[in-house]
Amino acid sequence: MESNTAPEYQVYELLKKRQITLTTAESATGGMIAATLVNVPGISEFFTEGYVTYSDEAKVKMIHVSPETIREFGVVSSETAADMANSAAKTAGTAAAVSVTGVAGPDGGTKECPVGRVFIGAVLDGKTVTRKFTFDGDRMQIRRQAVKEALLLLIDMLQEGDL
Repeated sequence: MESNTAPEYQVYELLKKRQITLTTAESATGGMIAATLVNVPGISEFFTEGYVTYSDEAKVKMIHVSPETIREFGVVSSETAADMANSAAKTAGTAAAVSVTGVAGPDGGTKECPVGRVFIGAVLDGKTVTRKFTFDGDRMQIRRQAVKEALLLLIDMLQEGDL
């Protein structure tokens, strides 16, 4: 059993305190954020739904990411991560959302966008924040690091009003 201080438990406590709902939009993590969140008993009151939008087409079809954003900035970009978070929140009707897009590898990287490059986006009450990472490790290590950082970004945003 995970400690109640694990990031997913902190997210739950902050969602509960603020009485707001959350959704996820995941590409590189393939649903791992949602799977981590549902380890927490009671999360269903605040985590309404999650989207695994692995392909560009799924991002557009499922959560209505702008095809122009993907075309102009690339699928692995701050702009796409922001659009994913905002579009997911709007689609799900939640106050908060977190998104991940990136290159988990071992293939698919380029000089401009290497394996391990991940953008995480989060939105809370209309405020959007994105963070860029370049993680080391194999595919699973990169995905796990992305999940952890996505949860930490959510915690930061949810705590912001408490400071």
